[in-house]
Amino acid sequence: MVTRTNGEDRRCHTITRVLTSDSRAGDPDKSILIMNVHPSIGLNPPGPTTAEPFAPEARYELRIDTDGGAVANLTYEVRFSSFEGGEQRATLRRVEGAQASETDEGGKVILEGVPVSTGHEAHVAQAGDHRFFAGWRSDPFFFDVLGTLNKFQFTSGDFFADKDTCSIVLEVPNSLLGPKEVGLWARTLVPADSAGGGWIQADRGARPNQTPFLAGEQNDAYLAGQPADDDRFVPIFAHALEHTGGYSPEEAKRVAGKLLPDLLRYDPKRPASFPDNGRGLIDDVSDVFLAILTNGKVTGDNVGPHDDFLDEFPYLGPPHIIRSK
Repeated sequence: MVTRTNGEDRRCHTITRVLTSDSRAGDPDKSILIMNVHPSIGLNPPGPTTAEPFAPEARYELRIDTDGGAVANLTYEVRFSSFEGGEQRATLRRVEGAQASETDEGGKVILEGVPVSTGHEAHVAQAGDHRFFAGWRSDPFFFDVLGTLNKFQFTSGDFFADKDTCSIVLEVPNSLLGPKEVGLWARTLVPADSAGGGWIQADRGARPNQTPFLAGEQNDAYLAGQPADDDRFVPIFAHALEHTGGYSPEEAKRVAGKLLPDLLRYDPKRPASFPDNGRGLIDDVSDVFLAILTNGKVTGDNVGPHDDFLDEFPYLGPPHIIRSK
């Protein structure tokens, strides 16, 4: 749930977590999109990850399906400079229309040269009706990970309470999302080879805690896939639900069908609240996951939300460890 296990670059190959919420500042005409990658600590293998915030060779994308086709019609892409002298800078692009669903480079530059935050202070940039942040933040996720791995014996507390993550936070006007419910997800792309021969999707995510249903090659195929093709994973999800939750085959298939395609559904006209409409920072998504996985036998991990959120953009709390330049 925290990092992939294939030993590749852990800056990119981390489980992407995406959150969306109505603006905590109270602007009903804007929404907040958050993409969290590169947690500061990994589980497999255990230990700290690299101190470099974002991979300069990677592309980080927030993808938006505006017409219900499970295909991106609008994409926000973030690229980063090399991490030199303890500093890194970000460029934000917006890609619209048919090009938004492709892996080709392009789009309109919204912001460039934005400093990546590595310390307590959050460097926020604004261009028109967009606000943007990228950098280390206190990890907003809360979950007794070790308790889950220990047969749901929740005695270890919140694994993420003192952890950091690298966050991309974007405030966008609702007018760009359109008048209907949208589907949101995030993905990370890395070069296919050193010769510049295209791109590989290293990771993607929308709803939290999806990948525990998968293992090995199935997990790799899922992370490299697209929401529009997620029907092929319904039998695999259903099998996991039968095994862990004791679901009947028919009920397991029905529940698995609700978890796929992996999109975070969000209507900007309504307040964000998981699992029905987006995902707020304090929504206890792990309790929802546990109840689904165990068919109601386990309904919580005795862990609650963090108390270090900010009342202003980018809303995520400052990092626990200040990384010196």
